[in-house]
Amino acid sequence: MNTIYLTEKDHQRLHALVQAHRLSNGAHAVEALCKELKRAKVVASEEIPVDIVTMNSFVRLKELKSSSVMEITIVYPKDADLATRKISVLAPVATAVLGCKVGDEIEWPAPQGGIVTYKVEEILYQPEAAGDMYL
Repeated sequence: MNTIYLTEKDHQRLHALVQAHRLSNGAHAVEALCKELKRAKVVASEEIPVDIVTMNSFVRLKELKSSSVMEITIVYPKDADLATRKISVLAPVATAVLGCKVGDEIEWPAPQGGIVTYKVEEILYQPEAAGDMYL
C-alpha cells in the first residue's frame, strides 16, 4: 500500500467530518475514510507536492481494464454534484484517490461487484499548487 499525503488543513477538516458522520450516520459511512486518515502522512499545505491529490483537486483517472478515462473533483459532501463531476470524498472512488500521487494505481469495489483498478493519470488542478490555500 502506497503512502498517501494530506495537508494539515484537509486532515483536520476530514477528521471533523468523520466525527460528525459517526454521530449522525454511524461509523460504517466513514469507515474507509477513517482508515485513510490514519495511514496518511500529514504535511503543511505549502509543502504538499504538486502531484498529490488533495481536497478540491480535479483529477484524470484511467480505468486500466477498459482504458476509459474519468475526470472528477474531490469535494466535501456538501459540495458534491454529479452533473459537474464533483464527487464526495465519502464516495469510494474519492476516498481511494485522496492523497495519492500521479502514477499511483488504486483499487476499489465496483458498484456492480468486483474490483476496479484506476491509475491517477494527471492532476488538472490542485488548489495548493494554484495558490488557493483557503478552499
